[in-house]
Amino acid sequence: MITVLTGDNSFEITRALDAIVAGFDGVAEKFDGSDLELAQLPDLLLGGTLFADKRLVIIRELSENKSLWDKLPDWLERMDSDVHLVLAEPKPDKRTKTYKDLKKYADVKEFGLWGDRDIQLAEKWVVDEAKRQGVALDKKSAQTLVARVGLDQWQLLHAIEKVAVLGNVTPELIENIVEASPTENVFNLLDSALRGDTHKVVAMIKTLQRAQDPYMTFGLLSGQVFQLAALAVADKPSSDVARDIGAHPYALGKLAPHAKRLGRTGTKKIVIIFAEADTAMKSTGADPWLLIEKALIKTASL
Repeated sequence: MITVLTGDNSFEITRALDAIVAGFDGVAEKFDGSDLELAQLPDLLLGGTLFADKRLVIIRELSENKSLWDKLPDWLERMDSDVHLVLAEPKPDKRTKTYKDLKKYADVKEFGLWGDRDIQLAEKWVVDEAKRQGVALDKKSAQTLVARVGLDQWQLLHAIEKVAVLGNVTPELIENIVEASPTENVFNLLDSALRGDTHKVVAMIKTLQRAQDPYMTFGLLSGQVFQLAALAVADKPSSDVARDIGAHPYALGKLAPHAKRLGRTGTKKIVIIFAEADTAMKSTGADPWLLIEKALIKTASL
């Protein structure tokens, strides 16, 4: 039996490996593919040992060892049925003959990273994961946690473990205890500008400059301006707009009052401000943080 675990989601691959190992009645044999030599393949793939009839052989990133990866198809049909080979391959070259042959013989499971349209899935996962740890999270708390942390499952797990020891978990507790992700920090930056608080904008930019990339920050800001515009032009609740554009309903709910106050005319002015800043970033040598600050101060003055 052959199982291939692939994709960018290292959390889900690790969980899948843990489940396979937990379901095996014996000791798993684990190897780093880059350390293996061709002479070892027969011992790994052709049957039991003196100590066990059934074997679980786990090899990580064998595709990084090109000589062995290219030879693997020669062994697929000859593998002993008592061997369960598990290949953990985050980024295999799917154009290779080996990968194409594995698709024929193996159970290939792909684990992709969550995107904006997986927010509801992430919120359900947070509730279920918290329950596994003996913590009850209501829907609002789960939304707050995902909005604050983002969609990285390792970070979400860390946040759940952090609040699990505190007993009764509320959205307010999460906001006080869990460190905000770059996306949440940038959201607060735009929110301050929309409230006209230029002093806070300047102070937050000074803080973000120490650790964040300006182009990533501008990209996140631009994405939130797009969400603001979507709210301003849509004649429907923010939850419906969130579903339409694949955004987080919690974040759009916080933007909705600004969209209502600004209307289409005011929001259009902000879109123009950020479009001009984007052009300046691409066509001039100006300091990107200065361009971000100027765009936000212009926004605050509306």
